[in-house]
Amino acid sequence: MSGNEKISELDKVLTQFNVFGRYHCLFMFWSFLALASNAVFCSNFVFSAEEVSYRCKDEGFGNDTCTNMANSTAECSEWTYEDPNSFVAEFGLACQDWKRTLVGTMHSFGYMVGLLLVGPMSDRLGRKLSIVITGMLGGVFGVARSFTSNYWLFIALEFLEGAIGDSCSPMFILTIEIVSSRNRLLFYILCSFGYPFGGVLVSLSAWKFTYWRTFLRVIYMPALLFFAYLFLIDESPRWLLIKGKKDKAIKIIEKAAEKNKIKIDKTLLEKMECEKEKSVNFFRLLKMTFESKIILKRFLICLVWWTTSTFVAYGLSINSVSLRGNKYVNYALTSLMDVPANFIILLSQNYFKRKAPLITSFLVGAFLCLAHPFLPANLSWLSLIMYMASKLMSSFYFTITYMFTSELFPTYTRNSMHALCSSLGRIGSIIAPQTPLLMHYWSGLPSLVFGSVSLIAGLITFLVPDTADNSLPDTVKQAEEIGKKGDLKKPAPDFVIDKDKDCSRL
Repeated sequence: MSGNEKISELDKVLTQFNVFGRYHCLFMFWSFLALASNAVFCSNFVFSAEEVSYRCKDEGFGNDTCTNMANSTAECSEWTYEDPNSFVAEFGLACQDWKRTLVGTMHSFGYMVGLLLVGPMSDRLGRKLSIVITGMLGGVFGVARSFTSNYWLFIALEFLEGAIGDSCSPMFILTIEIVSSRNRLLFYILCSFGYPFGGVLVSLSAWKFTYWRTFLRVIYMPALLFFAYLFLIDESPRWLLIKGKKDKAIKIIEKAAEKNKIKIDKTLLEKMECEKEKSVNFFRLLKMTFESKIILKRFLICLVWWTTSTFVAYGLSINSVSLRGNKYVNYALTSLMDVPANFIILLSQNYFKRKAPLITSFLVGAFLCLAHPFLPANLSWLSLIMYMASKLMSSFYFTITYMFTSELFPTYTRNSMHALCSSLGRIGSIIAPQTPLLMHYWSGLPSLVFGSVSLIAGLITFLVPDTADNSLPDTVKQAEEIGKKGDLKKPAPDFVIDKDKDCSRL
């Protein structure tokens, strides 16, 4: 039996499940909440460490300036802050704006480093346990930050939270591994509505709890309940098969079948196999993967996708609070752009698969960002529409990048490679919190940079094959066969909806 045939047996089993059955609806809800926590954790610094106006008590200094107008060498000895209870005021960050933006940069840097740890941990310990560990640690570090009075301790805790306190990576992998290849896209998109929910939740929480310490406690305390995921979700059957734990995988599938009130052929379950993981360490597995020139090329392209996606998506969200109007509403609206994006992605990829929509969204997003700075100043409504449309495009290609990357690499190192691409690509989100500082030189400079990198990413996407109809590859050899003539493909659509079954709104 070939590798492709073996993995098809698992797909045959998973295809019998309707993703709107009870078992998958429950998992969808728990995944929804976990992905919402990612949006909350990654973006709360926009409000907790927001910009605050200040002035020197010495009238010789101008408002919001850091230099005495009469004597450029004079230093202010005491500052008055617009909000004395703000993060900037409590840590005395007047004229040190880089320390304020460093909060977001350090979180992204921690996330970048942490993915190199969380990815292998998920491949070794399992998706489920990794979700519990990282989710709870995120809550611990977040609450601890709300009590600290030392700036550098705050920064250290921010780094640790980003590094080992976010369950997004293992939850994503688990989400796509518990369904068949034909339903991967639909199921993940439905779960990923957690991202805009988290964005709206963090903006409304900041609006309600204006004191930054209270705000942090309110959004991080619920994360301690991730412990309950030990009992609420199951491990990935695909991961269990790779680890040689076939009996456990079968029990999970039978449990799911019972909840969905369907019967699975016992013979089919016994045939279900995945090639077992070889007894080599993580670095050897990576070496085996990178020895393939085809996989290496795809890895480099994925890095460009991830860097562009994180840079533009986070950059546009962060800069949205500088738009005219209520900053909380603006941020919530920007987050909600993910909702129509998800619906459009479902429709477009059912007809056009992965590659064409990814190229289109990159190029259209590039055009919108490049054109935005040159709009007439008196057309503020048009500027807002263009800005939101740019965010919509970034939502398109960020979501497709998540899915596309996971389908290009073998099961042995899928989570590790996905995490590695995501980790190194976080260079974009590390730089993104600094983009508001570019507005001191020219207000349109951030958009111009966003557009340029989107254009480059769109052009290099022509170099990869489409993966929409392929089963997830288990080995490097299977991964190399993607896009070649004669590889195993499925004529079925990306998703099938049973109109007789549905689940309640999340």
